[in-house]
Amino acid sequence: MELLRQVPLLAEFPEEQMRLLAFSAENVTYRDGEVLFIAGERADAGLVVASGEVLLEGADEERKELGTFGPGSLIGETALLVETRRPARAVAVGPTEVIRIRRALFKRMLQEFPDIASRLFESRAARFRATAGALARVGTVLEQLEREHVAFRESRRRAGPQDGDGDES
Repeated sequence: MELLRQVPLLAEFPEEQMRLLAFSAENVTYRDGEVLFIAGERADAGLVVASGEVLLEGADEERKELGTFGPGSLIGETALLVETRRPARAVAVGPTEVIRIRRALFKRMLQEFPDIASRLFESRAARFRATAGALARVGTVLEQLEREHVAFRESRRRAGPQDGDGDES
């Protein structure tokens, strides 16, 4: 249960509901190199790494390493909330155990305990606001860069070609 409490999405669960979640979830063991899921597969559960590590690889042929996740990491958070597909391939690195929390179980917990749903909604809303704010700042910087690029190109156009200087942009 302490492992589940390390997961930010689950940290707000009261003790009794956390016990129920831990009891109802499924423990799954994987061998080194065993595939947990593939990109594009229907995602019906989130996985909390209990021991070992899980490597996420890109969906392309190169299978670019996206990251390695150890104990306490939640893989597939979105799958707990909505129907979705796996965006990457997951492979066990060494002997690995995960706690599989099915979306149906998670949604039932939210329905039966509306206070958890309310706290979850508030934390997701806060994350959304923070992300929207960060994206707005990125947008402002990109707009400024675009204005500077246009001004630079215009000044080069007005100055005309210099010796050995072609307009390559």
